[in-house]
Amino acid sequence: MASSDMQEVREIIRTRKFGKLFSGDTDNTLIQFFRYLFVGGLATAVDWGISFLLFEYAFNEHYAVAANSISFVAGLVVNYVISTFWIFKNSKVESRLVEFLAFAAIGLVGLAMTIGITKLFEIWLADKTSLFQILAKIVSTGAAFFWNFFARKFLLFNKKETEQ
Repeated sequence: MASSDMQEVREIIRTRKFGKLFSGDTDNTLIQFFRYLFVGGLATAVDWGISFLLFEYAFNEHYAVAANSISFVAGLVVNYVISTFWIFKNSKVESRLVEFLAFAAIGLVGLAMTIGITKLFEIWLADKTSLFQILAKIVSTGAAFFWNFFARKFLLFNKKETEQ
């Protein structure tokens, strides 16, 4: 992250032009990260909401993998669409399909991280109480969030000036 990114954010705060955090194209990592917080939150809400609806009205506990897979894909699609139109405008990949598949692969690594970290907490803490499950979920979600943002930014969408 360049020091110019931090200077730009300081200037936005100093001049109280907060709209710049939400509108316009930007390659500023801090502004993109700020926007990604909203996109990630919305994608998570879609994922959890669809998961809830599928469990409540379409599936039962025997189809948990199917319900969670469908809801994960829905959240992933929301994240991809909004991210490519609002956050990351400069793709390194020519094909939208290849770009989406790479985006999804990064998301699957994030999902694997979430599952792995949660399992490690379960093993290390040997405690199945809800407090430790929540702690594991917070840590794993945070780790996956940072992975997803930085992997997507630097592997897929961060074209260098000379490449444009």
